[in-house]
Amino acid sequence: MKESVNDKLTVLVCDDEKDIASAIEIFLKSEGYNVRKACNGREAIDIVKGGGIHLVILDIMMPVMDGVTALSVIREFSNVPVIMLTAKSEDTDKVLGLNLGADDYVTKPFNPVELMARVRSGLRRYTQLGGNISEKTDDEELVLGGIKVTDRTKEVWLDGEPVKLTRTEYDILKYLMENPGKVFTPGELYSEVWKDSCMGSESIVAVHIRHLREKIEIDPSNPRYIKMIWGRGYYLDEKKP
Repeated sequence: MKESVNDKLTVLVCDDEKDIASAIEIFLKSEGYNVRKACNGREAIDIVKGGGIHLVILDIMMPVMDGVTALSVIREFSNVPVIMLTAKSEDTDKVLGLNLGADDYVTKPFNPVELMARVRSGLRRYTQLGGNISEKTDDEELVLGGIKVTDRTKEVWLDGEPVKLTRTEYDILKYLMENPGKVFTPGELYSEVWKDSCMGSESIVAVHIRHLREKIEIDPSNPRYIKMIWGRGYYLDEKKP
């Protein structure tokens, strides 16, 4: 049997509900992915530290260590894509997870088709943009005002000082810098950056934009760079501050 690209990719499923974890495992394996499982955040951290994980599906409410705490620890040493698995009542935790560096979230009860689309999107971006399995990119520099992005190394500089961004924040900033002055709705940004379309993308994009502003704006409430037109969307101001 010919080996597929997915055979080289491993997804970690972390959920204390065995039925849910097993169902996700079946969906993932049907797509050709390798699967590892954990039942709490501490186990997930140990597995990610061991290497070989290309994406994590991480439940929020778990014993021993919850998903939000586990995510904060994982982000100290890894930029592996993380999709949070949340209940509808966990809106505060969703936002906290995105602020801590989660790439996306799926709400229980989830649609398997939607979950697999999010997984494919996360893995596609990770493998193409400098993850454990990477493709070459041009040594391209984008400069606007005091912001400089070097795509080969995925480094961002603000007024000569390095800025540490999450993978998703970097992708959003790079895309906006490639299209200065052009206004994008939250749905358009989600489609371009996540390479997927979904309902409810506005809140996901808004949290990432807010966090990005906190890192590159002197006054996030009065941004110089990433601006918004109410009712239309976000854009990168092409006028040099």
